[in-house]
Amino acid sequence: MLQGQPRIREGGGDVTFVNRFTTHAPDDEFERAFAEVCEFMARQVGFLGNTLLKHAKDEHSYINIARWRDAECFHKALGHPEFEPHVARLRTLSSSEPNLYLPRLDVSVHRGEQE
Repeated sequence: MLQGQPRIREGGGDVTFVNRFTTHAPDDEFERAFAEVCEFMARQVGFLGNTLLKHAKDEHSYINIARWRDAECFHKALGHPEFEPHVARLRTLSSSEPNLYLPRLDVSVHRGEQE
């Protein structure tokens, strides 16, 4: 059962970075390189977490969803001198379509213990 109403949010605050990857390397090699990027990002101010998803049918398609406290922290992390080698490695293994998104609508589902 959905509890409460969806909440429309005005700008400001947290941001979500979504990056679609198309790989041209073995999965394990891409995923290892991506894990190194995650380790770097986890040490950056404002990083809230991320999830790497692999397409259920297209074996060459991944999506990364990363959450940041704000756009300033996100851009500061991208400008860090230690970031470039990580992104360069990913470019040898994949192509990507990166985009930054602002929250607009929140919907939370609260489930009871018995459904």
